[in-house]
Amino acid sequence: MSQIFNPSAVDEYQKNGYLLHHQQVFSADKFARLNDIFEEQLALKGDKLSDELDTPHFRDERLLEFLLADEVLDLVEPFIGPNIGLFSSHFICKDPFKGRATPWHEDSSFWKPRFDRFDKIITVWLAIDRSTRENGCMRVIPGTHVNGFSEYQSLDAGMNTFDSGIKPESLDEDKAVYFELERGECSLHDSRIIHGALANTSPHRRCGYTMRFFATDHKVNLDSYTDGFKIWLARGKDIAGNRFVNA
Repeated sequence: MSQIFNPSAVDEYQKNGYLLHHQQVFSADKFARLNDIFEEQLALKGDKLSDELDTPHFRDERLLEFLLADEVLDLVEPFIGPNIGLFSSHFICKDPFKGRATPWHEDSSFWKPRFDRFDKIITVWLAIDRSTRENGCMRVIPGTHVNGFSEYQSLDAGMNTFDSGIKPESLDEDKAVYFELERGECSLHDSRIIHGALANTSPHRRCGYTMRFFATDHKVNLDSYTDGFKIWLARGKDIAGNRFVNA
């Protein structure tokens, strides 16, 4: 593993629950290949909305070149350790003027049946497009990854990417940090942190590729899925006896 983050960066992540990485994750050629795959997926989406391209690597295993790449795993290892499982990925694309808002939420709240614990689960959010406040970049409430699960309320799924979100009275939006990124840069966040995004009301598309990983001493309950969900051993060894497709 190459040393990308110094100890102070790791401490910052542990304290705040996120880290911004304002450097190119992949070479220009490799990023261009990923972008081409995304554009293919977008063209094939049919009636799905552009923010619904979930687990695209199930349909196109060319994406494993990027999900299992040292460039990504070297970012992840300092925070969850050397034994790494690939949990999921998702192209999240907010179209110009009509990209839906993502309500405040914790990823882990949607995964309650999936994992036996929720520490050491991390998302790498890679900017396919430039991501700004104007086009609905991700935002987080720092430090909320240690607070436990929040209380949720029902929302209009036509206006939001989820039909539920954290009750507004239980968080302080004034503390929000906005993840503005250039194409090819990324952020990293803990699965438990409160985060979301405003709707894209700008003329500029905003797409990101989320790559989700977990420490393999966590047990994934694949029986909680009904659609043949798959996980990969990305680096190191299996600790908890998970059903990896490549183990």
